[in-house]
Amino acid sequence: MKFRFSAITILGVLMLFFLASAPKPVKVLMAGDSTMADKVLYKTVFDSLTGKSYEEPFLERGWGQLLPELLNDKALVKNYARNGRSTRSFIEEGLWTELLNNTEKGDFVIIQFGHNDESVEKTGRYTNPAQFRLNFVAFVAEVRLKGATPVLCTPVARRNFDNTGRLVPTHGSYPEIIRSVARDYRVPMIDLEKLTSEWLQHEGVEGSKKYFHKIAPGISRLYPNGLDDNTHFNEAGARTVAEMFVKEVATQKIKGFEKIFKK
Repeated sequence: MKFRFSAITILGVLMLFFLASAPKPVKVLMAGDSTMADKVLYKTVFDSLTGKSYEEPFLERGWGQLLPELLNDKALVKNYARNGRSTRSFIEEGLWTELLNNTEKGDFVIIQFGHNDESVEKTGRYTNPAQFRLNFVAFVAEVRLKGATPVLCTPVARRNFDNTGRLVPTHGSYPEIIRSVARDYRVPMIDLEKLTSEWLQHEGVEGSKKYFHKIAPGISRLYPNGLDDNTHFNEAGARTVAEMFVKEVATQKIKGFEKIFKK
């Protein structure tokens, strides 16, 4: 029996072979809150006077949204961070399970919480310090069971200056809990609270404003009366934090991560 193969068939077989043999990208999976999360570029505003809807630019950015700019094509960033999430709500809503189900050997999982865990008045997200530590310990163990590398981050600093121009911490004991988990379990840790605090203090009360999601009155239909946000970054701020993260990863020489840095 004779078999005849067309040029198209042979090409198809070769393409399948090369696709099957090509190395899979290293996934960088991100768990965190609004300061890390991806944000939409536009939001719709309805004008009740004209009856028209407008697409208005939305300028808030999470630093995880800018991280792909700094990594090469060997990396695939999957950002599971969401606005308003704490370790508790991230687990309860199934986001951690979803992230873990997509984690494979050789991947990296970046974990940053604290902003919402500390909110005692918000009972749906508050996590007491003891439980916060247990959640981080569990995150580390579960990621390692997958053969992946956990990278812990302390929460980024808020722009919170006193009347003398000194930046005042707002995260209480939560950053130190993350540091203790990193020490006790020998986990790579990027101290973003420390790095961003030093950065904001250096920029000062006025200079630091340009990195946050601030809108003057009358500029945006989303915020007709203006917006004075000292927690969330604009693009410049988010990119600066992403660059801090990458620089510190390089300094610490976290094994395997340097292979996915953009040269």
